[in-house]
Amino acid sequence: MGTCNFPSLKSLGDDGVALVNGSFLQRFNAIHSSLAKKVKKVIAKKKQVVFTGYSSGAPVAILATLYLLEKSEPNQSPPHCVTFGSPLIGDRIFGHAVRREKWSDHFIHFVMRYDVIPRIMLGPSSTEHKKILDFFNPRSESFRKHTDSSLGLYSSVMRNASMVANYDACNFMGCRIPTLETLRNFIELSPYRPFGTYIFYSGSGKLVVVRNPNAVLQILFYYHLEELPVSSDGSPATVNTTLNDLGLSTQAMLCLQATGELEKLKSRNQDKIINDYKQKIEGELRKLSKYKEKAETCGLGYYDSFKLQEKEDGFQANVSRLVLAGYWDEMMEMLKAYKLPDEFEKSHDCIRLGTDYRRTVEPLDIANFYRHAKDEETGFYVKKGTRPKRYRYIQNWLEHAEKKPSGSRSESCFWAEVEDLRIKTRSNGSSPEIKQKVLQLGQNLIKWIDDESLGKDVLLENSTFVKWWKPLPPEYKSEPKSSRIMKLIHEKD
Repeated sequence: MGTCNFPSLKSLGDDGVALVNGSFLQRFNAIHSSLAKKVKKVIAKKKQVVFTGYSSGAPVAILATLYLLEKSEPNQSPPHCVTFGSPLIGDRIFGHAVRREKWSDHFIHFVMRYDVIPRIMLGPSSTEHKKILDFFNPRSESFRKHTDSSLGLYSSVMRNASMVANYDACNFMGCRIPTLETLRNFIELSPYRPFGTYIFYSGSGKLVVVRNPNAVLQILFYYHLEELPVSSDGSPATVNTTLNDLGLSTQAMLCLQATGELEKLKSRNQDKIINDYKQKIEGELRKLSKYKEKAETCGLGYYDSFKLQEKEDGFQANVSRLVLAGYWDEMMEMLKAYKLPDEFEKSHDCIRLGTDYRRTVEPLDIANFYRHAKDEETGFYVKKGTRPKRYRYIQNWLEHAEKKPSGSRSESCFWAEVEDLRIKTRSNGSSPEIKQKVLQLGQNLIKWIDDESLGKDVLLENSTFVKWWKPLPPEYKSEPKSSRIMKLIHEKD
C-alpha cells in the first residue's frame, strides 16, 4: 500500500505495510485527483462528507474515506463511509491500523445473507475471482447466467471461507488442529480480513450489528448456513445480546464465543499492564534515575559508569535493566500475537512510559554490548537484527504519534553511534561518508540536548564522547555547531 497517501496503514512494530487489493487501489488512484477537488469544495462549505459504494465500487469509497481521514485536521468533521455488499479489501495489518487510529467506527458495511461479493476475497485464487466478476459484468457472456458452474463457484468460495474462519477460530481458542495445519501447507489461506462495523440483514427485517472483526469473519461463513430468526420490530441488535435468538449451530456459537473471549483476553492483558507492570516499571526506572544522578556527580556519566561497572550500584543497575527487559519483551510478544487492544500503541500513557524506558535503559544495553565487545561477533549495534526489537517498536510509537519520519527519534541510540564512529574514524581515515556521519551526529547532539531527550552528562570531560570528539580534525566539525558543543562541554567542567 502506498505510504504517501496512507502513512498510517502499517504495523508500528515492524513497519510492515498493510496489503490492499491492487485492482481496488488502482481504481482509487485513477480518480484520486478529481475526487480530491470535489471533496475540498464540500469541506469548504462546512458540509459532512459521506462516501458510499455498492459491491465492487465500495472499495473506492473505503479508500477515499481513509485518504480523507489521513488528511483531516483536528477541528474538521471526519468523513464517514457506508457500503453495501462490499468485498474485503485489506489484510490483518490493514484492519489493525484502522482500529489503532480509532477510525473503525467511521465505516459501516451492510451485508445480505446470500451475497457472495463480501465473501469472494476469502476464495483461493484469482481465477475464481474472475468467474464471479464475469457473472456480474454486463459485457461478459456469463452475465447473470445461473449455471452449474456458478453454483459450484459459490460453494467453492464458501468452502474456502470455511477454512479461513475455522483456522482463525482455532487460533482464538489457543488450539492447533493437525489437519488444518497440514492443509495450510498445501493451500494458501486468504489474507483478507474484515474491519469496521458490519450490519447483517436477513431479508425479513432483522438487523444484527457486529463490531468485532473476528466475529464478522465467522458470521460471513456461518450466516449462509443457518436460518436466522428475525425480530418483529426490525430494530438493530448486537450479536452479544441476540446470539441465543439467532439459531446458529453449536459450532458457530463456539466460534463466536471464541472471538468474544479473545477480546476479553486483550482487555485483561491491558489491565495487567496498567495495574501491575506500569507500577513495577516506574519503580525500576526510579532506581536507575538515582543511579544516573550519582554517576553524574562522580564526573563519569551514566553510560561510562555502567560500561565500567566498577561499583556495586552498577550491578544493581544491571539487575533493573534485565527486569525491565522482561516486562517489555512480554508486552511486545502480546502485541505481535494481537493479544492487546489495537489502540494500545496509540495510548499516550504507553508512549510516555515506553519513551522513558527507552531513553533510560537503551544506553545501558549499548554499554553492555560494547563492554563485552559483541560488535566483534555481530557487527555494530545499530545494524538491523542486532538492536533489540522492543526499542524499535517503542521508538516507532513516538515517531508515529508525532508524525515524524522513521529514525528521527533515535536519541536513545546516541552512544551506539558514538561507539561505531569511534571505530570507523580510526579504521577508515577521512572517508567523506564517515565525515558526514560525524557532522550529523554533532547536529543531532545539539538538537537532542535542546529538547531534553538526551542528558548533558554525555558532555562530561571524561565521557567517551568528549574523549573521542575533541581530538578530531577540523574537517569533522562544522560551525557554529562545533563551537556550541565546545561551550556545552566547558559548562559541564
